[in-house]
Amino acid sequence: MKESRLVLCFLLFCFSFSLWADVFGQHNPMPTPIPRSEEETAHFGDIIDVDIVGGFEFDWRGTLTPDGYLDGVDGFNEPVYGLCRTEAEISAGVAKAFSKILRDPKVIVRIIDRSNRAVVRLQGAVRTPTRFMLKRQVRLTELIVLAGGLTDDVSGEIAVFRPQNVNCMPSLSPSVDIGGKNSDLPRDNGSHTTTIKISELLNGNPAANIEILSGDLIDVSRAVPVYVIGAVNSPRPIFSRANITISRAVASAGGLAKDADGGKVTIFRRDGAGTKTIETDLVKIKQGVTDDVVLASFDIIDVASKGGGKRKYPPAIGNGPKAAREARELPLRVID
Repeated sequence: MKESRLVLCFLLFCFSFSLWADVFGQHNPMPTPIPRSEEETAHFGDIIDVDIVGGFEFDWRGTLTPDGYLDGVDGFNEPVYGLCRTEAEISAGVAKAFSKILRDPKVIVRIIDRSNRAVVRLQGAVRTPTRFMLKRQVRLTELIVLAGGLTDDVSGEIAVFRPQNVNCMPSLSPSVDIGGKNSDLPRDNGSHTTTIKISELLNGNPAANIEILSGDLIDVSRAVPVYVIGAVNSPRPIFSRANITISRAVASAGGLAKDADGGKVTIFRRDGAGTKTIETDLVKIKQGVTDDVVLASFDIIDVASKGGGKRKYPPAIGNGPKAAREARELPLRVID
């Protein structure tokens, strides 16, 4: 009888302990693992060394296949996955694969060369478009500074395209607009484009100054130009970030020259496959007699000279040396 009571008490104790463990486990889940850095994981282009201790016939050194497996490591039709895994995780995978033919294999894995990882490309409205090889953590503003800063033709946005599986860090969901209503969307590792407002970046919004990862393509978008030519003090393209009027565009080009005829101003505007011509008078606009014309993208404003005639056909506007410079391969800079 005494032994039966002891057994019953033991069973009740086990049941109570298991119930307590379930309740505790529900209210105290295991902490989320800390995200690993890019430096700890294997990427495409890395050279990986596998050493099986005690021999050399199964040792291997190579890269990853396009599918992310160790290229050439096959433990009896069991390929070993390596993309975005740490050295310890790859070692465990190799040991499992070769455990079919080896007794308790000891495996040492090292990533011995990371120099062939995808580079970051920064282009668009920066003074020196550049490729960057990243060997440490870096954020967007640092790369913009290293590229010489923003140019005068910058618009209000920066687009960061992140290809799928080129890096191993969690990333924002597709089509995220930093500073917009989609900023708090969940994260995944798929391809996406992140749109960052330059105003948020300049205001010091931490969410706008995102971490840049290997393989990112950063495009600092340019503002749409209108061209002011003819009898103005500084004929040049004017980059419009909002609706701009003809009087403001002429003022931005240095104002009317001494020999200008402000009453003879022609606007050449794209109209489908052709060109539409609009005549206006800056003198009447200044007097308030005529409305100030709101310009459209790529308008050409030609201010006539005194005694000269009006231009009948729009001039050819080329991109000049800047386009030729950007057509060449970008210089490479290492960030270490």
